[in-house]
Amino acid sequence: MSSPTLVLDYSAISDVGRVRKDNQDSGYAGPWLLSVCDGVGGAARGDIASGTAVQQLRRLDEQPPGELAPDDLVGQVAGALHRAHDRIGELVDEDPALNGTSTTATVLLFDGHRVAVGHVGDSRAYLYRDGRISQLTSDHTFVQSLIDEGRITEAEARVHPHRNLILKALDGIHEAEPDLFLVELEAGDRLFLCSDGACGVLDDARLADILSSGTPDYAAVELVRASLEAGSSDNVTCIVADVLDETGAAQRADELAALEPLLVGAAAELRRRVPRGTRSPSLFRGHRSGDTGELEPVLAEIPEGLPPDAHAIPSDPIDPEAARYALRPPARFGWLRWVMVAAVVGGLVWIAAAAAWSWSQQQYFVSEEEGVVYIYRGVNTELPGASLYEPYERTNVDLDRLTELQADNVRQGMSAGSLDGARQIIENLVAAMEDETADSGTDSGTDSGSDAGTGDAGTEPGADASSSPATAGAR
Repeated sequence: MSSPTLVLDYSAISDVGRVRKDNQDSGYAGPWLLSVCDGVGGAARGDIASGTAVQQLRRLDEQPPGELAPDDLVGQVAGALHRAHDRIGELVDEDPALNGTSTTATVLLFDGHRVAVGHVGDSRAYLYRDGRISQLTSDHTFVQSLIDEGRITEAEARVHPHRNLILKALDGIHEAEPDLFLVELEAGDRLFLCSDGACGVLDDARLADILSSGTPDYAAVELVRASLEAGSSDNVTCIVADVLDETGAAQRADELAALEPLLVGAAAELRRRVPRGTRSPSLFRGHRSGDTGELEPVLAEIPEGLPPDAHAIPSDPIDPEAARYALRPPARFGWLRWVMVAAVVGGLVWIAAAAAWSWSQQQYFVSEEEGVVYIYRGVNTELPGASLYEPYERTNVDLDRLTELQADNVRQGMSAGSLDGARQIIENLVAAMEDETADSGTDSGTDSGSDAGTGDAGTEPGADASSSPATAGAR
């Protein structure tokens, strides 16, 4: 490979947007490297994930040492993404509160002739050439899989309820397997990298219209402004880089001489706040000197007296970013949790069944079996395959010696509630049976015309039965 013949003139800008309280996007633009990372995780601090990834990736921003094979160029990108992945994992291990954080990553490593592209997630890289824009990367999202299958269109994907469902991200746990490839560059090309806060609301035609004119500074600012005006509710990060040959580089010699690497968004070490009553002298607020390059904030939205590391007011509603679908680490010992849940549920069922059984064994009722009246223990109910009662005492009361009404009541079961109550029912049945027998004996003595007039001769035939209810304690 010959010495580099192409150079990059670049600009980067990141804005928190009109909805979010903190910026979870990070970006880097340098003479040899362009990168955008969009943090995911809400309360899990996606800004830390994106900032960590960019801090690892920016180490690639060095002129290639001599001739570099295509596979070596791609290998450098793959290695940097892997190191960013590992570093995020280390941070999660050090602080479990970060568990669940992750970030997208789109990286372009330049060698003077081409770029090696590494991509994970839904941030994007575009190439604007000869008045036409083409998307270099493919989103690792659920809606992109629907587009690839022909089930929805690009326009429908922008309003799909699951448009933020990411299938790949750098999270320190799952190996993301990034897309890796090379793109040959030509003088006059314009490269554009952005987070989904821009490409999620601006279609290709609108992007091409803005990229078709102006310097990288102008295009980056206009892209952010257009995204916010289109209703973007996310952070917006845009990086624009022009590919220049020797002639173009000579025409922009002064700008290139003052050009410094730009670190924007959450990756910047300090988030500068403009004091009340002052205005920034320029739209970029000194982004050439290492500032985040964010647009002017609305001052009323920045409360006074917040600590330097404050990102949101704790009493605010849940950040919508918390609902964003990011890869989550697998739950450890998930099977043990289900076993414990099953054990608790089983224990509760057993306790309920034992309580019900204990209560049923304190219930009694009177019924009959084969014409004999019994006292039963339990509940006068049957379940499929199970009986909730059993005979407790057999009595000497025969069903055919009772009145028809009493016999029907006994057949249906006479609830007593307690054993004493059941025995009282038996005594009542015996008493009624004796009264019936006495009435029958009186009528018989009158009709026979017997001369026996003494009380001793008129003893009732059923007198023996009055001695007791005659229960046989067959338990």
